[in-house]
Amino acid sequence: MKKTLLLALIFVGLGAICGNILYDKAPVSVSVFSPNNTYYFLQEGVYSSKDIMQENVEDLTNKLAIFEDDKYYVYVGITMSADNAKKIQKIYQNLGYDIYIKTVELDNEEFASNVSQFDLLVEDSDVTSDILTVEEVVLANYEQILGNNS
Repeated sequence: MKKTLLLALIFVGLGAICGNILYDKAPVSVSVFSPNNTYYFLQEGVYSSKDIMQENVEDLTNKLAIFEDDKYYVYVGITMSADNAKKIQKIYQNLGYDIYIKTVELDNEEFASNVSQFDLLVEDSDVTSDILTVEEVVLANYEQILGNNS
């Protein structure tokens, strides 16, 4: 009986010591929710008809059409940087398009990581064709990762 009681006290003591060590090494705050990331979608337009949309944007090579709420939303770029959004908007304005910058919250870490990397390329470039190529890849990446219901 004394031997069992002694072993129980030893195990309880070891458990308390291990628990204290783990508690001291644990991070102060751990969130189980990942925060949404803010994106700037560069919107060319909203169309009620697929035929009208295709007619109006047929000369745009970089575009993503999303069917939502019985309308077709056409985007020409996605970025996480407000400065890059303005840079891309200016490129399209110089091409004769009115581009609206729409703020969107998304929760997808893979897409956020990819867009962050592409934003660095856009930020470092002043060549229009390079920026448009990067945005074409971003739009394709969005379609691949988050899907497209159009």
